[in-house]
Amino acid sequence: MRGWPNWRVRAVLAAAAVAAGLWTWAYLARRFAPKGNTGQTHFDALVVLGDPADKYGNPTPTELARVSEAVREYERGAAEHILFTGGAVKNRYVEAEVMARTAEGQGIPESAIAIEPDARNTAENACYAARMMRARGWASAEVISSAWQLGRAGLIFSRLPIAWRVHAAEPLEPEPGWYEDALGAEETLKTVRYLLWVRPMERCD
Repeated sequence: MRGWPNWRVRAVLAAAAVAAGLWTWAYLARRFAPKGNTGQTHFDALVVLGDPADKYGNPTPTELARVSEAVREYERGAAEHILFTGGAVKNRYVEAEVMARTAEGQGIPESAIAIEPDARNTAENACYAARMMRARGWASAEVISSAWQLGRAGLIFSRLPIAWRVHAAEPLEPEPGWYEDALGAEETLKTVRYLLWVRPMERCD
């Protein structure tokens, strides 16, 4: 920065300090996010958060892992209903419909499945799922997603008037360390956005 006016140096340093502060805030918020507000082991519904299908409309490994975990939880009696949430975000395939079809292929009866097809992000996943639950008289949920998403999901669900806890869907195959680090960094950035813009504007009536 030699030759820069002092005000530019100070501006760059201030911006770096702000960015570091926001990153630390979001990282700690994710790490220490609540994992639930209830100790119950049986719920009205399993809420499965969406992830984009592939370009052919098939479930990706991430989606398949979440669906398979929901099927296991359903079969062990954790809930009598599975609510899949997620719209057509990155392509024309509705995430919730792809996951529901996959669950039916694994033996879940159609009568046990509910689909929320409009959510475009995790905050909407939570809000729209809670609305559907309220309309059906459901008051509790086990929230199923990939482990890397559950910190931010916990921050969001903690603001909703339902009994809930998170449950991680383990990946189908071990993921390399660099990939987990990349997902963690992406989630931290999304958490910054949530804390600064989404949460203050969030209305989930």
